[in-house]
Amino acid sequence: MVTRVWDYLAEYEAEREDVLDAVDTVFRSGTLVLGESVRNFEREYAERHGVRACVSVDNGTNALVLALRALGIGPGDEVVTVSNTAAPTVVAIDQVGATPVFADVREDDFLMDTGQVAEVITPNTKCLLPVHLYGQCVDMAPLQAVANEHGLVVLEDCAQAHGALHHGRIAGSMGASGAFSFYPTKVLGAYGDGGAVITSDAEVEAKLRRLRYYGMKDRYYVESTPGYNSRLDEVHAEILRRKLRRLDDYLKARRRVARRYAEGLAGTGLVLPGVSEGNVHSYYLYVVRHPSRDLILDRLKAYDIELNVSYRWPVHTMSGFAHLGYRQGSLPVTERLAREIFSLPMYASLSEGLQDKVISALREVLALL
Repeated sequence: MVTRVWDYLAEYEAEREDVLDAVDTVFRSGTLVLGESVRNFEREYAERHGVRACVSVDNGTNALVLALRALGIGPGDEVVTVSNTAAPTVVAIDQVGATPVFADVREDDFLMDTGQVAEVITPNTKCLLPVHLYGQCVDMAPLQAVANEHGLVVLEDCAQAHGALHHGRIAGSMGASGAFSFYPTKVLGAYGDGGAVITSDAEVEAKLRRLRYYGMKDRYYVESTPGYNSRLDEVHAEILRRKLRRLDDYLKARRRVARRYAEGLAGTGLVLPGVSEGNVHSYYLYVVRHPSRDLILDRLKAYDIELNVSYRWPVHTMSGFAHLGYRQGSLPVTERLAREIFSLPMYASLSEGLQDKVISALREVLALL
């Protein structure tokens, strides 16, 4: 049996009755779109984050797109973010007609180097978009200080940071808005796509609700454009409601997996992930570093272990974003990390047996380098 970085089957077996009951509850409710399950999930998710509102949408990319739209970002505007991220972060910026501008990341935690942000701000900059990558938050105080100085809005990309804390504040609650993904692999994942935006701004909330529903405030009447069909369906909302109640258990399990990796891989030559000051890591991914990354990944295949790289190609090096004008060497830390990082299996239901298999194989492979 091949061991991969993520698998949902053990979790599904443990939660199967509740998942099926959620589906049955929705099917018997008489409402399949924007009904009671969506309303309840939005209320409970907002309460979890201590904010005014949650507006659910159909996926994490559209959570970013609609959040940018609701914050007034569009053509001619620049959005400062990072290149060491999943491509959808930057695709969303491009979709609203804005221009992504990249700051480099920090060597120790792979997150936005907030000390570089002021250097790339221009008169066209309107938004700072920090990515809370792999389950750990960007250092928000200096970033917010730059935003305040230049009159910019901050939109947090929280797709990988469900439940992560930064100096006691939960990811998504520190900026003007926070955008989340509920893709199945996430710490809080659905059985398909889903997303949400949280905010405490009543005007932003109202815009988000219109944007996700064709630009309509009332049924069949388009009040403003653009508009989208971007709704979380009732079934996934009900499943997510129930999984939200187990989120703390998922987080504890992931942190337990992280501790076992730290103990089992100490002294191997791998650079293991650290936790930056003030952060409580949610461990969406467990990302390690080694200069012989590709050789290690190749040799692990003999042990039936297939691992992942998040992310092998920084966004600024992709042909789809060549028009931005970045060259190799533009973001040296990001580019160096992309040659060395790889992800170990990380999910709440990962068994100790499978984890020990990975640890043992890695120790054997690394000992021969």
